[in-house]
Amino acid sequence: MGEHITEIVVFTILFLLVSGMGFLAARWRAPKDMAHLDEWGLGGRSFGGWITWFLVGGDLYTAYTFVAVPALIFGAGAAGFFAVPYTVIIYPLFFLILIRLWSVSHRHGFVTPADFVRTRFGSPTLALLIAITGIVATMPYIALQLIGIEAVLKTMGVTGDSALARHAPIIVAFAILAAYTYQSGLRAPALIAFVKDTLIYIVIFVAVLYLPYKLGGWGTIFDDAAAKFEASPAPNDGITLNANNQIQYITLALGSALALFLYPHSITGVLASKSRNVIKRNMSALPAYSFLLGLIALLGYMAISAGVKPLPGNKAGTVDSNTVVPLLFDQQFPAWFAGIAFAAIGIGALVPAAIMSIAAANLFTRNIYREYLRKDATPAQEAKVSKIASLVVKVGAVGFIIFLDPQFSIDLQLIGGIIILQTAPAVAIGLFTRWFHKGGLIAGWIAGMGLGMWMLYTIPNAATGRKHFGGSAFPLSDFGFDTPRTIYVGFVAVAVNLLIAVIATLILRAAKVVDGGDGTELSDYFADEGDPRLESARTTPDTLTSST
Repeated sequence: MGEHITEIVVFTILFLLVSGMGFLAARWRAPKDMAHLDEWGLGGRSFGGWITWFLVGGDLYTAYTFVAVPALIFGAGAAGFFAVPYTVIIYPLFFLILIRLWSVSHRHGFVTPADFVRTRFGSPTLALLIAITGIVATMPYIALQLIGIEAVLKTMGVTGDSALARHAPIIVAFAILAAYTYQSGLRAPALIAFVKDTLIYIVIFVAVLYLPYKLGGWGTIFDDAAAKFEASPAPNDGITLNANNQIQYITLALGSALALFLYPHSITGVLASKSRNVIKRNMSALPAYSFLLGLIALLGYMAISAGVKPLPGNKAGTVDSNTVVPLLFDQQFPAWFAGIAFAAIGIGALVPAAIMSIAAANLFTRNIYREYLRKDATPAQEAKVSKIASLVVKVGAVGFIIFLDPQFSIDLQLIGGIIILQTAPAVAIGLFTRWFHKGGLIAGWIAGMGLGMWMLYTIPNAATGRKHFGGSAFPLSDFGFDTPRTIYVGFVAVAVNLLIAVIATLILRAAKVVDGGDGTELSDYFADEGDPRLESARTTPDTLTSST
């Protein structure tokens, strides 16, 4: 640890700085009453263009971006670049979806996507499934952020050999995160996001200008990466995709794009904005982050050229690929700048982890606690339960780290993506049509979730020795095709989900099975700032009774 003193000092100062900002955020923008989910969980629904841009950008581009993507490219080559096209195609894809969701949510006082489903389809059961799905999908995503912090701490030597010593720094970071999230709610990550994104832009632009110069140029970097993959026994490695990778790459990029804005934390960031125009401007400007992501991904090839050797993993005989980027900065930059880079990664984990825990807690409070345990809960009681639930969610995320221990931390996010994709028919398609029968959507969810979990269970990971849940690439040969190609589990699962939902809806309508009522109207999906009904909804939300 002695040789990392400067890095530790710089990291600690910046980490404590943003933590202090997290606590002070409770007084930022003069909240009306923090004992209300609109204030604690959605920042008063009042964030403008700049705040929303930093908040949503900080929410979507996480420690996964700076640790897991370059690590995957370092180990698997071109397949890891799937993250770049999916963040490009997602913004036009969700441009119309999110503004419709904003309008109907603000007019009815919805806090979660399950609130919308409850009112749209008149089904508390379907809403419960959507809420549980969101909570379960979010926990591994939070775990991914904590893994990013752990990789940085391990690189600085702040770790130990025993399980307790190894995870102790994560527990400390978790405790700090939990404390300021409990106090300040969504305002904390919104304020910290300014610092986080500024640090990240500085670090990445310095890295992509300085490292190629130091390593001999881009030609040398790509030649070194190509030489490594050519010598690798793994058949799918390379700096370009081969035929066996292409279907997996396409379906993974498309499936990930469909999943990203279905996550509760993504929707939370959107609902916190003050108008439809804010969302429109952000969907136009957020692709700037995609350019940054492309540069970040190339750090994986730079690490190969620099001769980076990942630190040992938690299990004997394995390596921790998540340490690739921290080691690259540690070896190639002065200690003070490496400390700044480590802080950028650490803070890049805190912002989304805070939003994710808030979003999951809101789902529990509105769609489980209020729906099934206490229908007459006051706003203050809702806020209190949501604060406590956010702590429980973080504990669950730490459990993912301790018990799953993936070779590539990206596995966690991919598993979460497959789970959250099963909400697409009810949430995304439900914003445009009420054709689906609630029973059909429930049947589709069961089929898609069951198939997805079975497919994940059958996938091994040779690198770690895990026999199950080893990745998201499912062999098409297991479906009877004579090919070595693979396909993204989530893409298959959501396609089956949608197919079953259509078939079941046709059967239920033909049998004249009673459907739930629709508590929304057409004008709800076009309401904007200045609509007097929006102000009424904010003060007297009626989410759980409007459709009964």
